Amino acid sequence: MSRYRPPRTAGTPLITPEGEARLRAELHELWHVRRPQVTQAVSEAAALGDRSENAEYIYGKKMLREIDSRVRFLTKRLEKLKVVSERPSDPGKVYFGAWITLEDEAGEQTRYRIVGPDELDLKQGLISIDSPLARALVGKPLDAEVLVQTPTGTRAWYIVAIEYRDQTFS
Repeated sequence: MSRYRPPRTAGTPLITPEGEARLRAELHELWHVRRPQVTQAVSEAAALGDRSENAEYIYGKKMLREIDSRVRFLTKRLEKLKVVSERPSDPGKVYFGAWITLEDEAGEQTRYRIVGPDELDLKQGLISIDSPLARALVGKPLDAEVLVQTPTGTRAWYIVAIEYRDQTFS
């Protein structure tokens, strides 16, 4: 059986200014803080002698490969991303970067922000623009009903509020 796995699709190349700042901070942390620390540890471990049986050396080299891989990914990804910082021309509809308050049929409200795939964090209410819910929401006005196919069946939500940074539409 082959170990080949096709590359994962990168997703929509959009990002919020906050998301770009987080990725740049991670890149800076990896390149200017973590990598020099690990490099120093590997040098010290190599000075101890036989590298083939030196767990600290082997682990350090593995960490360097992981850091370098992530740095390459972040560098290439940041070059391709388009930062979306301006408000849409029609702020009464849902677009990228919007905070949306949804109400389900039971009356429970949830709040999500549509962001790029690199910023996805459900605990903070950040959903990817590539997700089925976000795709169903984009372009919809306030008070619109949104139907989304979920693993448990079709669910309906109603758009209760749309916010873009300091503007609120409800």
